[in-house]
Amino acid sequence: MSPEVQSFIKEHYQDDPNDLRLKYKTIFDMPANVVVDQISGRKKAKEKLPSWYAHKDIIYPPSLNLEQSSSERTAEYKKRIVKDLDGIATGHSRLLDLTGGFGIDSFFLGKTCKELHFVEPNAHLLQIASHNHHVLGNTNCKYYNATAEEFLNSSAHPMTFDLVYIDPSRRAKGGQKVFSLSQCDPDIIHLQNRIYQVTNRMLVKTSPLLDIKQGLKELLYVTKVYVVSVVNECKELLFLCDKEAKTEPVIEAINLDNREYSFSFSFSVEEISEVTYSDPKIYLYEPNASILKSGAFKTIADRFNVCKLHSNTHLYTSDSLIDDFPGKVFKVESFVKSNAKELAYHFEGFMANIITRNYPLSVSELRKKTRLKEGGNKFLIACSGVTKKFLVVTSRIR
Repeated sequence: MSPEVQSFIKEHYQDDPNDLRLKYKTIFDMPANVVVDQISGRKKAKEKLPSWYAHKDIIYPPSLNLEQSSSERTAEYKKRIVKDLDGIATGHSRLLDLTGGFGIDSFFLGKTCKELHFVEPNAHLLQIASHNHHVLGNTNCKYYNATAEEFLNSSAHPMTFDLVYIDPSRRAKGGQKVFSLSQCDPDIIHLQNRIYQVTNRMLVKTSPLLDIKQGLKELLYVTKVYVVSVVNECKELLFLCDKEAKTEPVIEAINLDNREYSFSFSFSVEEISEVTYSDPKIYLYEPNASILKSGAFKTIADRFNVCKLHSNTHLYTSDSLIDDFPGKVFKVESFVKSNAKELAYHFEGFMANIITRNYPLSVSELRKKTRLKEGGNKFLIACSGVTKKFLVVTSRIR
């Protein structure tokens, strides 16, 4: 935080961090990696953590820790989930974050409660989080340099909590990514019974690649699953668990965009929902990323009274426009074959945005076959129906 280091960071903000690491061993008597981490971190924080980026005194961790942390947008959403829980809104609650990390989620969750207890085995990371929380005005957090297991098993901490939050690391010791809950660190499947000795409620963040039904099998007392996307990119799954609840879990697909959209359903309803199949009509619809990840393939058709193209083609169609459909909407202009003369008639400059859904060729393979260049205003959607395959020229409505 010295003026010289801050000046260096400002002067070299536009430089390539990798070049700086090669050029310098130390910077003002500090290891170059530490200083370069600040430059790299600020660059990433500009989009990921805008309110943190605005504070010049924020310290950033190594790039992997920043990469694994929540974005400000998703952390803010978790705060809303927790704030709405019974007993939390009183402001007298006590929360426990068993995997503190860089401290993004803890910072936002701390705004919902009287006390937040922050557990992190990496002493350097814990110091960074503590410093940043102080800079940002969070004063209700207590810090513990321990693993989740050590904290829970220590007789020095016999407290109970209104909620336990846990975001297990999805990196194995060798550095490779893992997705199974039992492979994460800490092993939440092994640890959950111990957690329920200090709380009735738990919120678990997992990879968006985790199979939701597998998570429901492995985690106890799940009452709700939040599938969270930001601008149509699925970012994380959140499993809310409550020992007192006895109802079937609700799946809520959330897309955080300029306009937030939420779609809720249950797997029992999904199983009994009926779908009508049809060739493409006047309009085509692709549900947003959260709905596709959630598996609401039949419920979405039933809820919006649209037809599906094929059981494995997650595109939907109708003759009348569904204004509030949660996803991309296209208007069908023509059906074509892949010969160049026909395509040239429909795509000005021989340019097209290509989408393939349940189609034998990938986007790159279809682009190579058709020789269509990327770009333009129109879309070529390649998809399978129940009886045949289609190449559909469309314009996107939204």
